[in-house]
Amino acid sequence: METKFTPWRLKYINDSNQPDQPEGCVLCRLPQAPKKDDPSNLVLYRGEHCYIVLNLYPYNTGHLMIVPYVHTADLPGLADAGAQELFSLSRLSVAWLAKEYQPHGFNLGMNLGRIAGAGIDDHLHLHIVPRWSGDSNFMPIIGGTKLIPEALDQTYARLHPYFQAFEEANLQLS
Repeated sequence: METKFTPWRLKYINDSNQPDQPEGCVLCRLPQAPKKDDPSNLVLYRGEHCYIVLNLYPYNTGHLMIVPYVHTADLPGLADAGAQELFSLSRLSVAWLAKEYQPHGFNLGMNLGRIAGAGIDDHLHLHIVPRWSGDSNFMPIIGGTKLIPEALDQTYARLHPYFQAFEEANLQLS
């Protein structure tokens, strides 16, 4: 058996096993935390209807999610303003990921429902995953192991300035 060390997962495992762990949806709890906790919670941006967070268990470096604040799994029922912001933020995210990481492509997607692969099936969210030629090589296919070459706090530090500048520019316009 091959062993890979993933020390960043220990906090999640320990927190989820605590009796005082908050109940409810993790995607609802994240934006309820104070803004000063955004770096430790990996929240890159807070919009009016949606927020952007790095995926705690990324498929690739730069894997982020755009999440509506409203707790719903009903994509057709998502209010127009939320749906529009979700798509606008996905366009910005792809542009900034492309600028910072120069991927060869992207996967954008939602898994709606547990049967469709949703790990959190009661709160819809859009995944944006940068892709590079050869990122599906023998390690994940034969070895069943995926290597992520950058720590989440490093990814956060690289991407946050784009979102911070966007937020500051929007504040100045209002």
